[in-house]
Amino acid sequence: MLAPRKIKYRKPQKGKMRGMANTGDYVAFGTFGLKALECGWITSRQIEAARITISRRVRKVGRMWIRIFPHKAITKKPAETRMGKGKGSPEYWVAVIKPGRILFEVEGLDEAGAQDAFKVASHKLPVKTKMVGRRELGA
Repeated sequence: MLAPRKIKYRKPQKGKMRGMANTGDYVAFGTFGLKALECGWITSRQIEAARITISRRVRKVGRMWIRIFPHKAITKKPAETRMGKGKGSPEYWVAVIKPGRILFEVEGLDEAGAQDAFKVASHKLPVKTKMVGRRELGA
């Protein structure tokens, strides 16, 4: 599972997920990408599940890039605990996703193969997604 080695703050605040993604919003490495259409949190387990499904389709014919990383720790208080006594301990890691963010990229697959790989991966993710192609400069 993905998790940062070192962080500045152990228990970050929730934050807001307003607006569109202003970085990572175009296909930079591969020929096709999986783009988020809505905002949300994607856990490291969900990223790993989607990675496995895409890599099964790509295997030896192409390459895959993961364009998101879970930097935010989500805390939880234990079950049946009274209110108060501070914030809970960090439980899992999430990546904050805004609309327009490219989540995964593939190269070496035809359009139908990439569509199939991303369709299976999108079932593992909690946000709506679509497949996009690479935008060539001057086109």
